[in-house]
Amino acid sequence: IVNEILRLNEDPNVQGLALDLPESLYSSKVLNAVKPEKDVDGLSDVNLGRLVRGDAYDCLVPPTACAVMELLEDLGGKTVLLVGAGGAVGAALQCMLQREGAATLSCRWKAPQLQTKLLHADVVVVGSTKPDDVPGSWIKPGTTIISYSRDLLSEKHNYGQQNNHAAENAVGSLAIAMRMQNMVKNTERWIQSQQYRKWDLRCLKLQPLSPVPSDIEISRAQRPKAVDVLAKEIGLLTDEIEIYGQTKAKVRLSLLERLKDQPDGKYVLVAGITPTPLGEGKSTVTIGLVQALTAHLNINSFACLRQPSQGPTFGVKGGAAGGGYAQVIPMEEFNLHLTGDIHAITAANNLLAAAIDARILHENTQSDKALYNRLVPVVNGVKGFSAIQLARLRRLGINKTDPGTLTEEEISRFVRLDIDPSTITWQRVVDTNDRFLRKITVGQANTEKGFVRQAQFDIAVASEIMAILALATSLQDMKERLGKMVVANDKKGEPVTAEDLGVTGALAVLMKDAIKPTLMQTLEGTPVFVHAGPFANIAHGNSSVLADKIALKLVGEKGFVVTEAGFGADIGMEKFFNIKCRASGLVPSVVVLVATVRALKMHGGGPNVTAGAPLKKEYTEENLQLVADGCCNLQKQIQITQLFGVPVVVALNVFKTDSPAEVDLVCKIAKQSGAFDAVPCNHWSAGGRGAVKLAQAVEKAANQKNSFKYLYSLELPIVEKIRIIAQKVYGAQDIELSPAAQSQVDCYTRQGFGNLPICMAKTHLSLSHQPERKGVPTGFILPISDVRASIGAGFIYPLVGTMSTMPGLPTRPCFYDIDLDPVTEQVKGLF
Repeated sequence: IVNEILRLNEDPNVQGLALDLPESLYSSKVLNAVKPEKDVDGLSDVNLGRLVRGDAYDCLVPPTACAVMELLEDLGGKTVLLVGAGGAVGAALQCMLQREGAATLSCRWKAPQLQTKLLHADVVVVGSTKPDDVPGSWIKPGTTIISYSRDLLSEKHNYGQQNNHAAENAVGSLAIAMRMQNMVKNTERWIQSQQYRKWDLRCLKLQPLSPVPSDIEISRAQRPKAVDVLAKEIGLLTDEIEIYGQTKAKVRLSLLERLKDQPDGKYVLVAGITPTPLGEGKSTVTIGLVQALTAHLNINSFACLRQPSQGPTFGVKGGAAGGGYAQVIPMEEFNLHLTGDIHAITAANNLLAAAIDARILHENTQSDKALYNRLVPVVNGVKGFSAIQLARLRRLGINKTDPGTLTEEEISRFVRLDIDPSTITWQRVVDTNDRFLRKITVGQANTEKGFVRQAQFDIAVASEIMAILALATSLQDMKERLGKMVVANDKKGEPVTAEDLGVTGALAVLMKDAIKPTLMQTLEGTPVFVHAGPFANIAHGNSSVLADKIALKLVGEKGFVVTEAGFGADIGMEKFFNIKCRASGLVPSVVVLVATVRALKMHGGGPNVTAGAPLKKEYTEENLQLVADGCCNLQKQIQITQLFGVPVVVALNVFKTDSPAEVDLVCKIAKQSGAFDAVPCNHWSAGGRGAVKLAQAVEKAANQKNSFKYLYSLELPIVEKIRIIAQKVYGAQDIELSPAAQSQVDCYTRQGFGNLPICMAKTHLSLSHQPERKGVPTGFILPISDVRASIGAGFIYPLVGTMSTMPGLPTRPCFYDIDLDPVTEQVKGLF
C-alpha cells in the first residue's frame, strides 16, 4: 500500500489521494506516506499540525470530523465527550470542538470513569462500536449522540431510548460529501499552483574583499542555496525539476505549457567589441548585471549562459563561470561535466559517425537480397518494417507496408544509400583539445576489408548536434532537426540524412535529458540557466532557445532575461539576431556591448596581447591617445548593433589599472557614437552592487522604442546573404569565393537549401579575416574558402580563411595547475 501511495505521490496527473482501507491498516506509516498536498482525507501529521496551528487555508480537515461538526450546533459552554475516538479523526475533532467553545473530554470504552463522564456530557461522540457491557442507562436523558464508527452502516447501535437525537447514519453520508468538497478544494489549489507565482527569492549576501581573491576562493567562500529551495523561490513546481546533487537541477519543458499564457519578460543580449585573446568579460558582465537587477534593484532576472567545453578548460582558457564577485557557483561543477549534456552530444554524434561507416561497409560487401533480409529481419515469425523504415519508403515514393510486396528495383532503392565517401561531412568528436585528431585515417583493420578513408575529429561543441540543442524549441523540434542532418551525398549528388540511416530515434533517446536546461545560481543566489555551448566560430555561439523561453516566462512581464553571445558583436550578436531570433521568434529589448580599456588600446595601435604573457606598460599606464584611437572599434560595433534597430548600452568593464580619465573618455565617445548609455562597471570587485548603474541603464533602454529587424531576407541567394554580412557587418569591400566554395553553394541551392540563414565561420580577433588587423579594417576582400551546411541546425556556414574545428593544447596547458585534494575531494587550480 505504501509503495502504491509513493508511486501516486510522484504522478503529476494525480492531484489528490483518498484512502479507503480496513480500520486496521490506518497506521501512521500509511497515513503519512501521502504527500500533504495530495491528502484529501486530511489525516497526515502535516495536515493535522496545520489544523491545530489554525492554518485553515493550508490544511484539509478530515471529512468525518467535518461531518460531525456539521451536525452539531450551539456548542458554546457545552460538554462534549469523545468515546473511543482516537487517532487522527479524534485529534481533529478535539481541536475543532474546542474552537467552537465546547469543553471536551476524551475516554475509552473500558475506562473506569466512563459512567461518570457520560452522565455529565451534553454531547457524546462515538468513534467505535459500543461494547455490550455498557448499558444505555449511563447516558442522561437529552444527550445528543453522534457515532462515526466505520461500521455504523452495517451494525445497529442501541444506546437506549433516552436519546433525543440520533444521527448515526447521517455522518457517513455527510462525510462522503465533505470528502468531495476536499477533492474540489484540492483541485482548485492545484490549478492555482499551476499559475504564475511571484518570486520569493532570498538573495545571498556578499562581503567583497580587497584585494580580490582568486575565483575559486570566492566561489568556495559562498554557501549556495539548495537547488530545490531556489527552484521553489522562482515558482518552479516540485515535478518540474530533476535534481543533480545539491546545487544543480534539470528543468522540465512541461513548464512552457503550464505558463504558456504568461507574458514574457524583457530580453537582453550581452555582446562585446572585438576582444583581445584574454577575453573582455562578457560572462562576468552578464552575471554582474543579473546580480544587480535582482539582489540590489529587486527586479526578477535570469542569466542564460552556455556550458563551457572541457577542452579550453584544461587547455588555455580555464574556467568560464564569470569571475571575481560575479560568478556562477559552484564553479567547479559549472566547468566540469555539469549534468553530462556534452557527453550526451558526444555519444549521439559518434553513434551517427559509426552508423555511416558501418552502412558503407555493409553495402560494399552484401547483395541487395542479403542487405534486405538483415535490414528487415523476421521477428517472432513475422517480417516487418520499423517506423523509421516506413518513413524512408514514403520518401522514396514507395507506398507499401508489407515487406513481401516490394519489387527487386524497390528493394535495391530501399537498401542502397550509395554514400559517396568523398562527400562525407560528418566527423567524430571529443571534448578535449587534441591536435593530432585533426586528420586521421579510419578503417585500417583487416575486418574493414580495405575500406580506408581520411577523416577527422572535431571538438564536441562544434558538433551540429550541439547547434541543434541550442536552437530546438521542443523535443519534437529537436527530433525533426536531428533527422534532417545531412551527413554526405550519394553517388547521384543527392543528400543523405540521419533519417535515411535510421538513427534519428536513437539520437533523440541519447539527447532526451540534455534538452532540459540546467538550473544553477550566482554568488548572490539569483537564478542561472546553463544550457548548450555551440562553438562560436563554426556555429552560432549562443545558449539555448529553450533556456531563454523558460526564463522569460519565469521572470514575469517586468523581469529581465540576460543572455550572452560568443565573441564580438560582429560574430555572436549577428548570429544571435539572424539565426537564433529566427528560430525562437523572440525579439530582443536591449544589447549590452562590453568593452575594456585594454582592448581599446590594442585597437588603437597598442602592442600584441598574448595569453599567459605579462601586459606591456601601454596597458597598465594611462594613455588617452591609444584609447581614443581604439574607440573606432567600439564605434563600429555600436553601428553594427544599430543595423538591427535595437538600443545599445555600453558596459565598460573596469580594471584596476584603468585611470578615471580613460574611463570617462570611453563613456563619452560611446554616447556620442549612438549608444543609449555607457556605464563603467565594477562587478568583478564588488559583485552586483558594482553593476547597479548598468542595470538601471538597461532598464531604461528596455523601455525605448524597439524597431528590431533582420539584416537580410532568407529568400536572397546564398552568395548575396554572405556579401551583405561581409560588407555591412565586417566592413569588407567585397567577397571572393574559391571554386570549391562556389561549387558547394551551387550544390546546396540545387538541393533546396538556399533559403537558410548564414552562419559565418571567421576569426573573432578582427573584424576582417586576418586576426592581426585590429581597429576597423576597410577595403579588404573577404575570402570564402569553403561553404558547408548544418541542415538540421538550419544554417549554411561559409568558412572565412582557415578555421580549425579542433583546438590544440599549448606548451603549458591549464591542467598543470589543476589537482584534486584526496582528503577533502576539493578541486584545486581551476582559476
